Amino acid sequence: MRIVFFGTPEFAVPSLRALLRERYDVVGVVTQPDRPQGRSRSTLVAPPVKAEAEGAGIPVHQPARPLGDLFLAAIRRLEPDLGVVVAYGHILRPVLLALPRLGMINVHASLLPRWRGAAPIQAAIASGDRETGITVMYMDEGLDTGDILLQRKIDILPKDTGETLHDRLAQVSPESLLESLDLLASGTAPRTVQDNALATYAPKLKREDGQIDWSEPADVIERKIRAFNPWPGAFTKIAMEPDARRNLKIFAAAVADLRGKPGEILRRDTELIVATGKGALSLGEVQLEGKRRMNATQFLRGASQFKAGRDFQA
Repeated sequence: MRIVFFGTPEFAVPSLRALLRERYDVVGVVTQPDRPQGRSRSTLVAPPVKAEAEGAGIPVHQPARPLGDLFLAAIRRLEPDLGVVVAYGHILRPVLLALPRLGMINVHASLLPRWRGAAPIQAAIASGDRETGITVMYMDEGLDTGDILLQRKIDILPKDTGETLHDRLAQVSPESLLESLDLLASGTAPRTVQDNALATYAPKLKREDGQIDWSEPADVIERKIRAFNPWPGAFTKIAMEPDARRNLKIFAAAVADLRGKPGEILRRDTELIVATGKGALSLGEVQLEGKRRMNATQFLRGASQFKAGRDFQA
């Protein structure tokens, strides 16, 4: 089976490695272009999938968009039997989906039709879901709307963050993919139509999505803090001195049985406890803009202006 692999971030690397380990014929890899990083934005950094593919000697294609006659001709020359998509980052057009003889399958990090879209891992934690998993689906032109081939479930743990759940799902993905390929090869792969009435959506996250709304209940905010760690990062704005506001990142928090006005600092001694719309949160690790990461007690010791009586913005 000649496979062309579409993927970009670290999440996709274990699946590509599994294909190579099992000696599947990966004839080409499609990934996103190198991106500038660093303060000067002058250093180009390759996507993790590109580095993995080049190390294995696989031809790599990096179109800005998977469109156009030249790109389609390059894929056609590979004569693929199947396309495998794992966190590539672009919606694929029907003309591309039709090129492989057997079509394309996608490995998606949710239990479809729940959490279609770009940020299913964060959405599952933020919404308080108790389980999530991997769905392998046949691709169509919609957004994660194709028929389901296979699903594998895992529990969401009480302390899971976006990072830890991402890493656990990345380890479930390869075996789910390999099992799906076995089913396709044997001609026994099922097709289950998704129930669109049950669909929910997880759009791509933006930096501003991480700003905390202290009028929300404490348990909702606590889940978002975990879900958005490390990206986009949960943060609040605080006034450290007259007319100067700075961002404070929050990496962990615990629900506290206290009450107050949303954003009000209820304790600022050995704990930093903030009132929410319902209940309160005791903050754990924090990082003031321009400073190092520390626990809340360390932050209070070094923030004399903050201790003078300022509350968080509601």
